[in-house]
Amino acid sequence: MGLIARAIEEAGVPTLSMSSARDITRSAWPTRSVYLDYPLGHTAGRPNQTELNASIMRDTLKAFESLTEPGAMAHLNYQWSDSDDWKDKVFAPVEPSDTAGNSSDYEDDRVERHETPQYQNEEDHDAAALAHDSEECLVCAGIDY
Repeated sequence: MGLIARAIEEAGVPTLSMSSARDITRSAWPTRSVYLDYPLGHTAGRPNQTELNASIMRDTLKAFESLTEPGAMAHLNYQWSDSDDWKDKVFAPVEPSDTAGNSSDYEDDRVERHETPQYQNEEDHDAAALAHDSEECLVCAGIDY
């Protein structure tokens, strides 16, 4: 994403990347980014926690005001939980299942992937439909709404 962000920025559109992978983001050298120490895929917070999601997004957008140097990164001050125990599970090696389908202590609790966009609530769905005004989004080309 850092390469894409730089290309968009060079075209005159300010960009800001959100990341839960600090080292990977730094190596991609996006124009500016915010880092949140959350599990991958949760850079806007836990699902269905609208106040937290909105707060994270507000703080992310505020970073446009302070991140002026190329490659600058802000660290958002949110915690996934009271301890870092979640990292033991997230970074644990995944052991293959045995022939009966049983695996080790690892439990895959990721959210199911879908072919179409998923929304937290009907209001989000309606807002996305209104924003697209029945036209295909150039960014989301190929996704059926």
